[in-house]
Amino acid sequence: KAAFRDVITGQIEAFRAENGSRAYSYAAPMIRQIFPNPDLFMNMVRQGYQPVYRPQSFKFGEAGFSASGRPIQRVTVVGPDGLTYEAIYTMERQPDGSWLINGCALVRAPDLGA
Repeated sequence: KAAFRDVITGQIEAFRAENGSRAYSYAAPMIRQIFPNPDLFMNMVRQGYQPVYRPQSFKFGEAGFSASGRPIQRVTVVGPDGLTYEAIYTMERQPDGSWLINGCALVRAPDLGA
């Protein structure tokens, strides 16, 4: 879905620009409840999500639904460590019809060709 790509790309670009307020604007209400301001949100991302915080590159994979029926977008990310990860973004539709990020799970992708 183009909307998923736009939201995820916007957040990654905001991370790269160190624009915490903009990055935070892509987070769904549940994420904002857990991290009630952009500084707390950015600290969490810096500590636990380096591959999406500072990706060398990223490529969109399939969009679909999780086992629980939530919309997801898969993104292959090469992290700052040079390793490949799969970022599985859970997306949430807002009352106005827009989409926000409701979570991201990082999975280390198996090494290819070795």
